[in-house]
Amino acid sequence: MRQALDGITVLDLSHALAGPFCSMMLGDHGANIIKLEPPGGGDIARAWGSRGPSGDAGYFVSLHRNKRGIVVDLKNPRGKDLFLRMIERADVVLENYRVGALKKLGLGYEVARERNPGIIYCSISGFGQDGPYRDRAALDLVLQAESGMISVTGSADGATARAGVSIADMTAGLNAAFGVMAALRVKEKTGRGQQIDISMMEGQLALLGTMIGDYFMDGQVPRPMGTAYRSLLPYQTFHTKTRDIAIAVGSEKLWKDFCPAMGCPELTDDPRYRTNQDRRANRDTLLARLQEVFLTKSYEEWEPILLGRGIPMGAINDIAQVVEHPQVKARGSLVEVEHPRLGKVTVAGPAARLSETPAAVRTASPLMGQHTDEVVKELLGLGEAQIAELRAAGAFGPA
Repeated sequence: MRQALDGITVLDLSHALAGPFCSMMLGDHGANIIKLEPPGGGDIARAWGSRGPSGDAGYFVSLHRNKRGIVVDLKNPRGKDLFLRMIERADVVLENYRVGALKKLGLGYEVARERNPGIIYCSISGFGQDGPYRDRAALDLVLQAESGMISVTGSADGATARAGVSIADMTAGLNAAFGVMAALRVKEKTGRGQQIDISMMEGQLALLGTMIGDYFMDGQVPRPMGTAYRSLLPYQTFHTKTRDIAIAVGSEKLWKDFCPAMGCPELTDDPRYRTNQDRRANRDTLLARLQEVFLTKSYEEWEPILLGRGIPMGAINDIAQVVEHPQVKARGSLVEVEHPRLGKVTVAGPAARLSETPAAVRTASPLMGQHTDEVVKELLGLGEAQIAELRAAGAFGPA
């Protein structure tokens, strides 16, 4: 095997972010991702974000590397039949339509399983495939709100904020990729596929799990704390003479190293601050003292002092600084790929690095329907005349 998922074919009906983020990861590790888009505008994310000189959106380009794009009209009888035939030769169907939408078209899991008992059918939705909220439309912002994520995100004065990235979508994509991998393992052993139900809501609950655990312990409702952390301190950002600094003192050993490094050895065994629980009980006085000390030096002065004592710390970088970051450059974390209209584009590379079967960005995002003929020839063995007949019949959209 060159890559971990060589030989796995995924029919990707998903759009926007959650599903495409999942198929992007599977594609990075070698899966054959066939992205099916409806005729017309295609994936709604083709219209999102900033555009290059060709009109292509950076949002879409960043998500759809390592995929081949085809256009199929699932509302057309011939298009629907074509998709069902593709299911017979695939391993995974990935979709994030509204709950029940594909079932109404006769393309739900039960039909897919009849065509291919080994199919893994992964459905991503806002609230899951059942329950009183199942039919609600749900984009990332709605799920951040409903799940409680926004209630704990924001400034310490109580002003809440949406997370800076679409965390509900992306967590759902991660969970979907994990679910698909687990189901592939079962299929490898038994030959049987299964349905995967991914809820964006439950993905956020998983991220909030430690806060939920604390709530059941003490009954206190967590509130936004800026960059601070309710469970641990000092664990937040502080002002210095120049730029802000992020400090993460995650153990009592680090606390004992941190205090002398700050020039405050007397804080180490101060009964108000000796343990993490003591520090939590006296949060305000400790943070005020530390802020006072941090303002005596610049970030550039504090960095070698704290790093020299092994204290986890860092700078607050913006995106322009991150793309020039020495660690990002040294690891090749951003990669270039040739796009058919934009030329060379830069995308964030695969996050999981496997030593024997490494992931790779092999191809750029597809143009609308770029690989339609290629895929149906390869997957279904259709000839030019058959493809032309399907096109005339509207299987790929209006002629």
